[in-house]
Amino acid sequence: MNEWGKMSMCDAERRLLANALLDISNEWFVLVSESCIPLYNFSVIYHYIMKSKHSFVGAFDDPGPYGRGRYNFNMAPEVNITQWRKGSQWFELNRKLAIYIVEDTIFYPKFYEFCKPACYVDEHYFPTMLTIQAGSLLANRSITWVDWSRGGPHPATFGKSDVTEPFLKRLLEGQSCLYNNQPSSVCFLFARKFAPNALEPLLLVAPKYFGY
Repeated sequence: MNEWGKMSMCDAERRLLANALLDISNEWFVLVSESCIPLYNFSVIYHYIMKSKHSFVGAFDDPGPYGRGRYNFNMAPEVNITQWRKGSQWFELNRKLAIYIVEDTIFYPKFYEFCKPACYVDEHYFPTMLTIQAGSLLANRSITWVDWSRGGPHPATFGKSDVTEPFLKRLLEGQSCLYNNQPSSVCFLFARKFAPNALEPLLLVAPKYFGY
């Protein structure tokens, strides 16, 4: 059973990657859930990912109680506190990084033993190990938009009544990030979390706003 914030979540993601890697034609891997929507059509998303020099994994050094404050010094020497990273579990990986995750036997035991609630392993394991092993290949940002403005342990969930023109413009406009080390206004390719009753209004506006 997969439990939020525990290693079983990472185990499930590793199994997904392992199965996807069996098909040698798969070169990029994007983790999404049933509450995610694409913000662009397939062609735009494909070329954005394909042409990127980096994989999109959120990985940042948070000096506060919800970042370095979760570090357990028993994780050294494999993981030092200066290498400790936090990020979103919603990733995009190239094949090389996916293999790193699936074949890992160095970092997994440390996180399994020493990162348990209130250390939420799905926020730290992949960002930390990939920063150590291949930091130069990471964009250090996610391509999945979420809204944390309402507070609490989970991001906001949007329903039918939230699907308005101002909200959709908020998803698509006013963004700023780096893409291949150059400024870009296209930063997110997916968005979450959406309730099932948002599907019908989203499908109605998709041709105008999302191009599909």
